Amino acid sequence: MDSAQKISNCFRAAAVDLDLEVPSEQRAKSIIGLGLREGIELLFPNQSSATIAKIVETYKYHFITADDTEQGMFAGVEQGLIAMADAGALLAVATGKARRGLKRVFDEVQLEHHFVVSRCADETRSKPHPQMLHEILDFTAIEPHKCIMVGDTSFDMEMAHNAGVAGLGVSYGVHSEADLRQAHAIDVLDSFGSVLDWFLCGRVSTAYE
Repeated sequence: MDSAQKISNCFRAAAVDLDLEVPSEQRAKSIIGLGLREGIELLFPNQSSATIAKIVETYKYHFITADDTEQGMFAGVEQGLIAMADAGALLAVATGKARRGLKRVFDEVQLEHHFVVSRCADETRSKPHPQMLHEILDFTAIEPHKCIMVGDTSFDMEMAHNAGVAGLGVSYGVHSEADLRQAHAIDVLDSFGSVLDWFLCGRVSTAYE
């Protein structure tokens, strides 16, 4: 989903509410992909634990209740997920969202049934630590060299690299192509359609073959 603008707006609104220095839009977007607390600690450095906790709650209030920025799925996502599964791939989610946040998204877009497993930042170590991918690989019994992590942030690519997994970057999300390549992306694509073509051009085999 294209959620970067909403996330940025909510971080900035939380800063206003708590009389903190308001980060730029680009700075607020730069920490997307991390767990919420880890992202806030980078975005608002040198704050006490009590202030960090207030920022967390204020951000959640804006994201869930106060902010009405639209989040839309990128074109062709559901059809693409079906095509990937039909080609034999197992699909999983590794996200910086908390489990409640991911459930809220799944309830909204009705896509959960396409994924065999998901891991969230409040269940494991935050990206770029590889624990999320390690747990997904353990659950699916897939070897790291048979897995590809698709992500739009350098944190995704670094997590993949740390887990011994190939990382495919997408430049239509948050971080730049240069940042993704510097973080070990094996390639960087500029649309979801390109991602689908990349996989279905002989790069998917039936799981467990």
